[in-house]
Amino acid sequence: MTDFLKGKKILLIIGGGISAYKCLDLIRLLKKQQVEIKTILTKGGKNFVTPLSITSLTQNKVYENIFDSKNESEMDHISLSRWCDIILVAPATANSIAKFASGKADDLASTIILASNKQVVLVPAMNVRMWIHNTTRENMLKLFDSGYLSIGPITGDMACGEFGEGKMSSPNDIFEYLKTYFKDRDIIKNKKLKAMVTAGPTREYLDPVRYLSNLSSGKQGYAIAESLAKFGIKTTLVSGPTELRTPENVEIIKVETAKQMLSEVKKLLPVNIAVCSAAVSDYSPENYSKEKIKKENNDKLVLRFKKNPDILEYLANHNSLRPKLVVGFAAETHEIIKRAKEKLSKKHCDWIIANNVSNSSIGFNSDLNEVSIIYKNNKIEKIDRNSKTFIAYEISKKIIANFY
Repeated sequence: MTDFLKGKKILLIIGGGISAYKCLDLIRLLKKQQVEIKTILTKGGKNFVTPLSITSLTQNKVYENIFDSKNESEMDHISLSRWCDIILVAPATANSIAKFASGKADDLASTIILASNKQVVLVPAMNVRMWIHNTTRENMLKLFDSGYLSIGPITGDMACGEFGEGKMSSPNDIFEYLKTYFKDRDIIKNKKLKAMVTAGPTREYLDPVRYLSNLSSGKQGYAIAESLAKFGIKTTLVSGPTELRTPENVEIIKVETAKQMLSEVKKLLPVNIAVCSAAVSDYSPENYSKEKIKKENNDKLVLRFKKNPDILEYLANHNSLRPKLVVGFAAETHEIIKRAKEKLSKKHCDWIIANNVSNSSIGFNSDLNEVSIIYKNNKIEKIDRNSKTFIAYEISKKIIANFY
């Protein structure tokens, strides 16, 4: 397993906290696995570790200031951000987290964060009161929503003499996290997996100007598609009407009706993974009016509907082209787990991910969510309230674990 780290390039930003000294042990661990490490030492970090001690371990220059490059034609914040495979910030202080969340770029570290499209992993470390402060919580949620990852913090005794959550994860824990991070991506890349994700609402037209639909924003499905793509899975997103941007490295197929969505899903088979997060209309009008339906003198309008095809059920019960993993969603308003279990049994899919859409803070249009994953063996795993991007990452990790 250690071979997954060999040759990887890590840009380590050392922040201004007393736990900065732990970065020296982390560097030793990584160098033993032939990881190439370049470091940025912040002004605060310099109070706890020296450039000489870092250089002696990494065998590379320590970068400190945005304007101290000896080569005037080289811009360090650009070259370093392009060089690395991942950016690790340890310790990530309350100040640095706030700076990253606000988009401030007043030093080399924060400028690199803005200039890079690489994965950023934070290792928070601060006093327990600072960690649980609403401002820090909001900043972390904002960063999670932007795709940042986090290692820790853990609960324990702190340098200030207090006890609680906010202590920096150990070098060994960070090392193991990085091994798993690269292992997941290397294994999945070699397996050349394909996934399809459905997302958003559908529209069922009554006439040329009216349609039946729902409040789904598509945010969770889009986030899952983007997360799977980041793991190296070839991902196609079949989307109903939304206002969302197309996720990076994801092929998108736009549809309107349930019938169109099913047609595109059929064309994508075979795939290894199917995630059906779209809020597909259960019914469509029995008769479509080619002209706008007039009010005339009627006090009532009676419409007849027919049942739409069930895309999740179709995929889960396909005889020859069934994906290895079929995941459905249950957007419920009450008896959430009970109804989700019933859907799991009825549709014959592998997982159902249930969420409470009656709660507006985690409902369709919210950037937050809170879900329970229900497996065929009746095991239930809850993912607590967080950004939909973070929840998508957690779901994606569980998905790829099925393909080791």
